[in-house]
Formats: sequence, C-alpha cells, structure tokens
Amino acid sequence: MFGYSKKSNLLENTQQDFSLIDVKDPNLYRDFFPYDEVPKVVFNHRVVPMNVPENIWITDTTFRDGQQSREPYTVNQMTHLFDLIHKLSGPKGIIRMSEFFLYTRKDQEAVYKCLEKGYEFPEVTSWIRASKKDFELVKEIGLKETGILVSCSDYHIFHKMHMTRHQALDHYIAVVRECIETGVIPRCHFEDITRADFYGFVVPFASALMELSRETGVPIKIRACDTLGYGVTYPGTMLPRSVQGIMYGLNNHAGVPSEYLEWHGHNDFYRAVNNATYAWLYGASGVNCSLLGIGERTGNTPLEAMIMEYAQLKGTLDGMDTTVITDIAEYYEKELGYNIPPMTPFVGKNFNVTRAGIHADGLLKNEEIYNIFDTEKLLRRPVRIAISNTSGTSGIAHWINSYFHLTGEAAVEKKDKVVEIVYNWVNEQYNDGRVTVITDGELERVTLDAMKEIDENK
Repeated sequence: MFGYSKKSNLLENTQQDFSLIDVKDPNLYRDFFPYDEVPKVVFNHRVVPMNVPENIWITDTTFRDGQQSREPYTVNQMTHLFDLIHKLSGPKGIIRMSEFFLYTRKDQEAVYKCLEKGYEFPEVTSWIRASKKDFELVKEIGLKETGILVSCSDYHIFHKMHMTRHQALDHYIAVVRECIETGVIPRCHFEDITRADFYGFVVPFASALMELSRETGVPIKIRACDTLGYGVTYPGTMLPRSVQGIMYGLNNHAGVPSEYLEWHGHNDFYRAVNNATYAWLYGASGVNCSLLGIGERTGNTPLEAMIMEYAQLKGTLDGMDTTVITDIAEYYEKELGYNIPPMTPFVGKNFNVTRAGIHADGLLKNEEIYNIFDTEKLLRRPVRIAISNTSGTSGIAHWINSYFHLTGEAAVEKKDKVVEIVYNWVNEQYNDGRVTVITDGELERVTLDAMKEIDENK
C-alpha cells in the first residue's frame, strides 16, 4: 500500500510490517564487534534522507546518568545547578527536561525543591525501576513522565535478562501499560540500540509501543540509547551502528514521531557530539546530555556542546544565555572540586588561550583571526595569551592589555618599552633552563615593576 507524503511530496510506501524475529541463539554481531579487536565499521552504501524536525531541543541527565560516575550531588548542589540550567535554557525552554533518580530520600528531596521553583522548563522527570511501586512513587511526587529501562540488544535480552526476544517484548509492553494505567507518561530507554537487531527486534518493539500509544491516547516516548558509544555517522554505514539509519527506521518503519524521539549517546569513541547532532538532522527532536559531559565511563554528550550545535544549526541561540556556561564551569571547579581538563571546549581554562607567537601577533592585530567567536560576549571569557618562550613581543603586549584591561590609547603595542622589558625577562627565564609557562602572578609583578621603572626614568 502506498500514499502521498507531505514531507517529500511523493508517493511512498505507507504499510511496512516488521515482525519480531525470535532466535534460538543471540545475534551478537560478532563481525562488527569482535571482543578481542577494535569494532568494525561496515558499509552497505544505503543513504537515507535528512529529516530535520521543525522543533529540536535538549534534555538533561546531569542528576541521573551524570551522578553515576562521580560523588553524588547534595540537595543544595542539585537545586543550584538546576537554577543554572533553567537560566541557560532561556525563555523558550530549549533545555526541555531534566531527569532525576528517585531511589533515596536525598534525591526525592531535591526533586521536591526543584518542583517548588515552579519553572516551566526544564520539566522535572525521573528514571526508575520498572515496577508498579515506583510508578506510584512518580505519581505521588507529582511528576508527569518517567524513564523506563528497556534493553533491546541480544547482549542484554539473552545474557542479562535471560529471556527470549518474545518474552522481553511481552514483558516490556506489560510494564509500559502498567505505567500508563498509573497515570504517568512512559519514556522507554532503548538500551544498547547500536548493538541490537534493528529489524528483528527494535522496529517491531517500537511499532508495538506506537500501537499502544494510539490505543491509550498517551504519548510513549523512545530514547535511543547508544550505550557504548558505537554509533557512527559516515554515509552508507550499516545498521546497527548507523545513527542516520536508526533515526530513519524509527521514524519511517516504526512510525515514531520526531517529537517522541530522543537520542542518548556516550563518548567511548569520541563521537558523542557528532552523533547527537546527526540524530537531530535525521529525525529526533531531542538529544539527551549532561553538564560537562559527566557520565558513565567516557561520559555523556556535553550539554554545553549541544547548546553551540543548536545555535549553529538554527542560526540563533533562541534566548539561551551562554554566559551561564562559564558560571556552571566555575561552580564545578570552585564549589564541587571538579577538575575540568584545561583544553575542554568552552569550559576549560585554556580553551581560548594561545601560546604561539605568530598567533599572538594575529590576535593583537585582530582578535577574530585566532578566536572562534567573541568569547568575552558569549561566555564572559576574553581571549588570553599564555606566555612562554614562543610568545614573542606580540604575545607579551596582548597579555598586558588583556590582564590590565588596557584599551584605546592606554593599550600597549609590541614595540613599547614595557613590552621590551617583560619580553627580555621572559627570555632570561628560558635561557636559564626554565621549561614551564610563565604564571600570571609572575608576569603581573614584572610588568608593574617595569611600568614603575619607566615612570621613574621619564
């Protein structure tokens, strides 16, 4: 059967039936994932069309997945970070949801305090075990939605749950139905989707959920979880690793609307940001992130990175206050004692610091030459120069102007006497065997001494 598609303005196949394929032995895709070798990327040259939803957004898992790899946050820390996420999200609520654990009294207290703030965005949601008792807890607290773990690869179905595919699907449907009967919207976390039999289990399961959604009138959301970071975005790659293929199949074969579809990625192979962006481009409205990417193993998709991806794709920040990213980074370092790697984009102390003398010369002439954007305006992080034996007089001049906030006629140039004095002192340091970068404190002292000496000799 075929029908007319308003998306493509073409006649398309509208009836595709993918039945669950039960198997005696688990399909572990050993050709893709030989455990004693690096995983393989396999191509079949099938390319699916880009399908960007009208609206895209970010969801947050800082207080759920983000708590699984660090010391648990206190209630005050969670509520403060929740305030910062709200402020960062802006008036349009681009950061739409934030999920919490409900296991402990501390987690529950944090949820209550965040709910008391009355923010429309981010909406407070939960992640629970799939039991009626936990569903009742979600409803009692006053949450509208909860995440439910529904593992979908044979690694999990056979080796963790000790079920067949049919048993797993029947079990999951019963759990989701029970959640709906309790009065809570289910968000089904398709764990390990990038190692799952896509047409033999994922599509039939997602189709069954969409049928249940139509039957009950309740939106059933699906979170596609790239649990081990196996997703890839190369054109023409095979399932189950193809991010585009997963999004296309869930949209078109299982009939999952974009607004019900969310991507949750991990960074095991350095692909978290790229994979999340492609999930947007190929059909998911939501991407799930955590602050600074903190999460299981190598971490989740960094929320601050997806803020920047959103702005690049949409051509606007839509009211998001990116200066809050700096507030968040400072809070993690000063209040939580978390060490952010200095080269981390947007939040590391050296992300917009240059050491090369030729780069410093360019910055002195025009900041745009070597800075990614106006980091002072967007992040309250002025571009900086780190002084070493390669910085040159241009680097010294830029450092002095930046550190002492000298502008206009007050700004120094690379030929000025104070720059010459500081430059000579730096060279002496390295000629005497120094190998470390000069600190700001040292440079401040030497610069002030040089300025004093110049004034006395006038």
